[in-house]
Amino acid sequence: MLYREKRSSDTCPMAVENARGMRVLAVCGGLGLLYAVALGVWLTPSRMLPWALGAVVPCYLAGLSLCWKAPGHPVARRVLAAGAWAALGLVVRFTVALLGPLADWVPGPTTSWPLLLLVRTIDVVAAVMIGRLLALLPDGGERYAHERVALRSLWLLVAAPLVLMAVPMPLWLRLRLLVQPEAWMPAVGAGLLLVRSMLDARRPGAQSARWWRTVAAVAFALFAARGSMRLFRMWQGDSGPAYFIGCALGALPYVLISLGLVYVGFRHRLPGLDFTARRSTVYGLLWIIIGGWYLGMVTALGLTASQYLPISTAVLVTVSATMLCQPLRRQANRLAARRVFGARPSNFELLVQFGTTLEHAYDLTLLAPQLAVSLQEWLDLRWVHVELGTLGPERLPFATGTAGVVPDGADSSRTRVGLCYGDDALGFIEYGPKDEGRFTPEDRDLVETLARQAALAVHNARLNAELSIRIEEVQRQASELNASRTRIVQAQDTERRRIERQLHDGIQQELVALVAKLRLARNQLCRNGDTVYTTLTELQDDAYRVIDGLRELAHGIHPPVLTDQGLAAAVMSRARRLPIPVTVEIEPSVRPARFTPGIEEAAFFLVSEALTNVLKHARAGRVMVRIGRAGGSLLLDVSDDGIGLHSTTGPGSGLTGMRDRIEAVGGELSIISRPGDGTTLRARITETRREPTDA
Repeated sequence: MLYREKRSSDTCPMAVENARGMRVLAVCGGLGLLYAVALGVWLTPSRMLPWALGAVVPCYLAGLSLCWKAPGHPVARRVLAAGAWAALGLVVRFTVALLGPLADWVPGPTTSWPLLLLVRTIDVVAAVMIGRLLALLPDGGERYAHERVALRSLWLLVAAPLVLMAVPMPLWLRLRLLVQPEAWMPAVGAGLLLVRSMLDARRPGAQSARWWRTVAAVAFALFAARGSMRLFRMWQGDSGPAYFIGCALGALPYVLISLGLVYVGFRHRLPGLDFTARRSTVYGLLWIIIGGWYLGMVTALGLTASQYLPISTAVLVTVSATMLCQPLRRQANRLAARRVFGARPSNFELLVQFGTTLEHAYDLTLLAPQLAVSLQEWLDLRWVHVELGTLGPERLPFATGTAGVVPDGADSSRTRVGLCYGDDALGFIEYGPKDEGRFTPEDRDLVETLARQAALAVHNARLNAELSIRIEEVQRQASELNASRTRIVQAQDTERRRIERQLHDGIQQELVALVAKLRLARNQLCRNGDTVYTTLTELQDDAYRVIDGLRELAHGIHPPVLTDQGLAAAVMSRARRLPIPVTVEIEPSVRPARFTPGIEEAAFFLVSEALTNVLKHARAGRVMVRIGRAGGSLLLDVSDDGIGLHSTTGPGSGLTGMRDRIEAVGGELSIISRPGDGTTLRARITETRREPTDA
């Protein structure tokens, strides 16, 4: 909240001047670092070069990165000020070392004391800045009265070098006392931060204060131990291994503070910071800071070796030490990556996790995005695009997944790995370059292995989809079969009722009438024989009608001609009894052929019911019946020139019964009709032949 209020006043002249001053300080610090490092490497190889690489460079880069994102935040300004001021100290040190009398920082003649006073004063100012920076974390503002008093009192230490140089004392004691402010100031700042966090923890809702209290306690213990080690020995002024230990102790607070503030500032957010940063940016800064510290320590090791060995041997020892210490740097980078990106499993663990996921991955719409996101996170890729399955007319699974922003157009850095199962192409994985580093052979093996696993998952998903389609088809056929059986049973019941009505209302009544007339004829014979002839003639005619009715009924149930002469003769007989012209075309190969009773009955009743529907509904003038054979199937075609079927009305029960009858013998029925253009029924029944009849 403090930082946001200050940002709102950035337009005032004082704020503008402060921002301008920070820019000037950043430029001066950067130029000073370039000057000091160049001078230390090429002109006068100095024992202060490890300090520049391992302490000043990390502090300056941390402050510069934080000020770049939040130029008004007090913590960012203090870090940059400390780094720039330390760089100014390097400029003075290297310049003095270049000019002469204070080489290796051992006091010489009386004229060297002003230069030594200047150098130590700069060191004390930088140490006070570090102490104030630690004491006022995390927001950078003073909240308690004791902080104002303690932090303002620290500036009194700036006069300590002058006092120590003016007071007579032994040289060894003066040198020990001159380094004490720089040695203890980080511990003082951590102690003040510990007190602040303990006071903050008492406030309601101060959840982060406990975390800061833990950090402050660890920092205080570490920095206090560092300061106590310099009480009785001036490590950096010594030679041999003591020099290397002094370099490590001197750089320790600066590199730890730089790493901690970059990580906390960019990932966990210091109070008042309202910017966002990519994880790769944060890791890059941490990587540079760790690299600077590592390079400084290796340089210190090389300078230590040069004190005992010839130059060529010292170089060889330094290179060997660099290779031996490389695992330490790698572990530090891995720790930074784990803190920034989170814990990352090994390639074997990734394959096991993804293989477990693929065991039950039948939904490609979920698998494709998961695979893309997993690959991007695991390998730190800029983007990944995954396509699983292939587009086609079939109902087979297809899905895409994308993680990151895929660039438009051709990109030479994109790589595609195909998903293949046997000879089938089942998709691909396409990805861009890594955010950090290059692709290793292990990374390529991981992608190819995941591609093979994904191809197997796509194949399983396709099999599952095909199985689902087959199951749906079987279920549909089973449903249709059940419905067809129900319709057949209903049709049989309807046919029985029709036969019962015909017997009861037709033939039975005629037989009753015959019995009555016979009774009348008997009475007439008893009374008068003149009218018997007429009555017997009527009885004969009535008996003929009963016979014709029985024959018609029997023909409707199963025509005898179908059993005796076959399908062709039965269709011809049925067509002759229609009151409208019916043309029957029968191929010569069909006329003598006999089929199984089921096929003949289905074909005949299809034609018979079709002709009946024409008479009832079609208002047709002509009907054409064609019977042929092709490809081992019996072909039936019944067409008329009637009014056709309306598009708004579906097939009725009669047409549904025809389809059921044809499908019951393994055939197919299609209906072609347009309003005003007649109707055509086409059926195809697989032949099952019986013995041929005589022509």
